[in-house]
Amino acid sequence: MPIKQGDYTVIPGEKSSGAPQGPFIFPFYDKIGIETTTHKDAAMEELTLNIHMHTTYSDGTGSHQDLVQAALETGLDVIIATDHNVLVRGPEGYYGNGRHRVLLLLGEEVHDRTRTPQKNHLLVFGMDEEMADKADDPQQLINAVRQGGGLSFIAHPVDPAAPAVDQPDISWVNWDITGYTGVELWNAFSEFKSLLKSKLHALFYAYFPKRIARGPFSETLERWDQLTSRGDRVVAVGGSDAHALAGSMGPLKKTLFPYRFHFQGVNTHLLTPHLLRGNIHQDQEMIWEGLRAGHAFIGYDLPAPSQGFRFKAHGKNETAIMGDDISAVNGVTLQITLPKRAECHLIKDGEVLKSWDNREICSHTTTYPGVYRVESYLFYKGKRRGWIYSNPIYVRP
Repeated sequence: MPIKQGDYTVIPGEKSSGAPQGPFIFPFYDKIGIETTTHKDAAMEELTLNIHMHTTYSDGTGSHQDLVQAALETGLDVIIATDHNVLVRGPEGYYGNGRHRVLLLLGEEVHDRTRTPQKNHLLVFGMDEEMADKADDPQQLINAVRQGGGLSFIAHPVDPAAPAVDQPDISWVNWDITGYTGVELWNAFSEFKSLLKSKLHALFYAYFPKRIARGPFSETLERWDQLTSRGDRVVAVGGSDAHALAGSMGPLKKTLFPYRFHFQGVNTHLLTPHLLRGNIHQDQEMIWEGLRAGHAFIGYDLPAPSQGFRFKAHGKNETAIMGDDISAVNGVTLQITLPKRAECHLIKDGEVLKSWDNREICSHTTTYPGVYRVESYLFYKGKRRGWIYSNPIYVRP
């Protein structure tokens, strides 16, 4: 049975980091939206989410208050903490500092601790019961989450070993599973780990973290395109996998990386019918439903804010946004709006269909069914870097 600790519910054997304290906690949200219709051609609001992060409940070094403080400083709307194999309850809610408010939600990263190395990590959202006891069978775990009305995302599908720093490969390996919500297309910490070819590389990127990000692993993109092209609805999200780990090399000590840095980087931007309203149950359900539908894109917000990106499809009698489907009959116009001029690619069934350079508005008309998505790139710190990765629009026959 869970043990009640103040406002927290903690699974026995796990440590508590302590609840956020004092007037920092607010029971309301002042970024109030106006009610809009959920019709496909309606203007949607946008929330910036950072998902997949850890506290002292598992292998992170910060508290939930540290997460919230970093989110407030970086202007996020929602953060989702996902400690390893521990269901935490209590600290979820709205927090504020001045005029800005952030909603903290709680999920879980589940994996089989008896397996070496511990592959098959699954991000679980929207569940009210502990799921770690099902971790030894990924399909059983996914089925239980789905039956309970939750969401499940394959965490860091590709996560290569880094022998120079004694880190094993913890990629997902059981690809015969079905019924999961989606995949973590871009994991910021896995990307950092992949660059650690030596201890000197680790030292360099610890002190120059803005030079890390390039984009999702090509193997992950290819896997995702294969899944969606064969007819699976697989939602892509981006995760920071923030731990704020304490690193050291001789006399040098460095945090890898502060939560605030992670929250400025790889985010998931969610389109919703209205902004947060301060009712945690309604707001949470709106977020879960938006993620389940794939009404989202991944934005690397450090080089330039990706807020305002839109990808829509207009047919004769219907309009679709990311995650939706639309009929190809009589033709479909795909419209891309970028927040600033950039390199842009329209991808169909995993292949580049059309490219634009230095454009803000791009469009393409088609009569061909397929799975269409968008990638955009910017130059930052001397390198071409992934900026925006949309979820698909599914054009049906």
